[in-house]
Amino acid sequence: MTYFRPVFVVLGLLLATTASAQRMPTVAEFYFDDDARVAAPIVAIAGEGDEVHGRLLQLIERNARNADQARAQLARALMRSGREETGRAMYTQLLDALPARAPMRSSVHWNYGWDLYRAGKPDDALAQWVLATEGRLLKPSWVPPTLALGLWRADRRDEAVQWYAAAVRTEPQAWNDPARFPQLLPDWTDAERATLTEVFTAWRANPPTWP
Repeated sequence: MTYFRPVFVVLGLLLATTASAQRMPTVAEFYFDDDARVAAPIVAIAGEGDEVHGRLLQLIERNARNADQARAQLARALMRSGREETGRAMYTQLLDALPARAPMRSSVHWNYGWDLYRAGKPDDALAQWVLATEGRLLKPSWVPPTLALGLWRADRRDEAVQWYAAAVRTEPQAWNDPARFPQLLPDWTDAERATLTEVFTAWRANPPTWP
């Protein structure tokens, strides 16, 4: 790709660090809230590939009206293409620039978390997913299975089971059968659903009580 010019040399200095053992919020009993505005990819320009990425960079360089969306989309593209350091730097730059109560902020954290998870950084992913929930009154339905996935991959198995149990309490018929995972989690990969099946198996073997 030829579009990423020296602007990213500066971005490379902005990497964020995360504690290796991210502190989790207290598990609630139920997580019924839809959170479609947050738990979705951020898209400024539809499509993929070098041409789209070049147009995203132009939006950013021109400080256009939807430059924040362009930064988020380009950061994801960078991380997915193996440019993890530059993608992380762009995410960090974007989050540093967004106001604390910006409506888009939680969605950036959610997306960044998935990009970190898929880059093999479950601890860093957990930090972003927790930030996506902070300061909000909602109890989003995506939280229990997502945190369970990240915690299991981070070898925090007991905590993962506790979060999976919250999903079961919320929707018992949905989360009692891994055969429903493709329907419940259509945007997850087969490997991610297989990992959650491991969490399910551990939960079924020893379901925690509430509270």
